[in-house]
Amino acid sequence: MSPPPRRSRWRKLLRWLGILALAWLGSTWLAVLILRFVPPLTSAVMVERQLGAWLHGEKDFRLRQHWVPWKRVSRWVPLAMVAGEDQKFPYHHGFDLDSIHDALDAADEGKRLRGASTISQQTAKNLFLWNGRSFVRKGLEAYFTVLIELTWPKQRILEVYMNIAELGDGVYGVGAASEAYFHTAPANLGPAQAARLAAVLPSPRRLHVDRPSAYVQHRTAWIEQQMQQLGGPGYLDATPPR
Repeated sequence: MSPPPRRSRWRKLLRWLGILALAWLGSTWLAVLILRFVPPLTSAVMVERQLGAWLHGEKDFRLRQHWVPWKRVSRWVPLAMVAGEDQKFPYHHGFDLDSIHDALDAADEGKRLRGASTISQQTAKNLFLWNGRSFVRKGLEAYFTVLIELTWPKQRILEVYMNIAELGDGVYGVGAASEAYFHTAPANLGPAQAARLAAVLPSPRRLHVDRPSAYVQHRTAWIEQQMQQLGGPGYLDATPPR
């Protein structure tokens, strides 16, 4: 006896949904795997910004970004980003649970909910997703963060992050930023310059590397102090084996 038509249709629908889910999981993991070895040509956040400029008629907008390999970047740059954004980066697996807990406690006390994103999470968001604070985006961010942490070594995460992070309006990555703001190659950046780049990361369109406010100057000095306390660039070499 054959199943009723309605039940048969539901089974077909569920089968197709399962196939689509497996195809999506496989394609996203494949993309992450490829990008472990191949420099990304662009990022979702860069595409979003470029489309926004076109839609809003920003005729003078110009997106600047080019890939710079890890070995051609001053070792102070990744250290500054870790010191300013995510000091536990070498030791966590994509999520800083202590920071998440502290952020939720602050929210429970009525304070503004602050971000607790790690460099791994920010890399996942910048590369694959869009700006915003929706639960859907945060869920996808967590998913891509897990994929990245399982597939990439820590050095690769940092390499991609410092090449796609927004460091000014239309300025993405350390290659474009070092030329635009310091007129030099990324390999020549010193600790103070690296710290100033990292200082604007919380809000790169409001804060300016080339016109540092008192806040940026104070944050730059704090990051430099943190870089020294972490022990210099060797801190990143101490990353536990994956």
